[in-house]
Amino acid sequence: MNKNKNNIDNLKFESLVNQGKESKFFAELFSEVEALCQTIGIADGQRTLVSFEQLWLPVALNLAAKQDKYDRTYIQGILGGQGLGKTTLCKILQRILSYFGLATAILSIDDLYLTYGERKALQQQDPRLIWRGPPGTHDVALGLEILDRCRKKKNKNTNVRILMPRFDKSAYDGAGDRLKAESISQPDILLFEGWFVGVQPLVEYPAIFPKPIVTPEDREFARDNNQRLQDYLPLWDKLDSLIVLYSEDYHLSQQWRREAEQKMIATGRSGMSDEECDRFVEYFWKALHPDLYIKPLTQTADLVIEIKGDHTLGRIDLK
Repeated sequence: MNKNKNNIDNLKFESLVNQGKESKFFAELFSEVEALCQTIGIADGQRTLVSFEQLWLPVALNLAAKQDKYDRTYIQGILGGQGLGKTTLCKILQRILSYFGLATAILSIDDLYLTYGERKALQQQDPRLIWRGPPGTHDVALGLEILDRCRKKKNKNTNVRILMPRFDKSAYDGAGDRLKAESISQPDILLFEGWFVGVQPLVEYPAIFPKPIVTPEDREFARDNNQRLQDYLPLWDKLDSLIVLYSEDYHLSQQWRREAEQKMIATGRSGMSDEECDRFVEYFWKALHPDLYIKPLTQTADLVIEIKGDHTLGRIDLK
């Protein structure tokens, strides 16, 4: 590792690479990660240890090694549908990488949503955009500006500042709106996550669309979203690598969404009914169906992580 180029703690890094769980730093780092997991609702210590050993630590070590070859921010894309743990993965990787002295920032594609006013105007143009999320509801130019600043060559004498957008999903009774941007220094690593980050538009449509794309209106909506994906390709071109999280059955997203909403309702907050959850998730399947857009990337992404129905790890394929 090039200590002059980055702030990485070589002693900790090399010890964990070479010795793994036998390293004197393993228990200390795991204790930090376990404490973080407890704060975000992951209480199963044994499952945390398995995930730490098999996934989180190896991915973080791989990222640290990759970013050392760059004189700019390393941009890691993370793709995954609803309930697959993108946010959790990002928080844990950020904690581990900070242990090595690396500054890691997180950007969600949700942070790039158009403002509330802009989306209301957009909905007037296309009433099918009843929820934020599909292609066309984001400020792609803003995303490009952020990634371009991250990709600037680092200079010891210059502190590059980046205004990271943040989005409040609770604003306007859940419609959401942009918050004041957060000013940060150019990070060593940027984790750019989202439900269709890295997804490529289809060149040819299937002879038969998968459910729930069943009506002529559904098919037209799917085609229009496919066309809008073209606008996002300049963003995906800025990614240095892509991680794909996928479930053994994409229908699990509905179950996981229901469970999340039921937990919110149990705490006294408002939440969607099971029927509303199903319609909500199906809306996203109609926009960009997992079988058409995510499944192909499980064959080409740099790292593919399968999540089972009980949220445990399945296949992990690092290319």
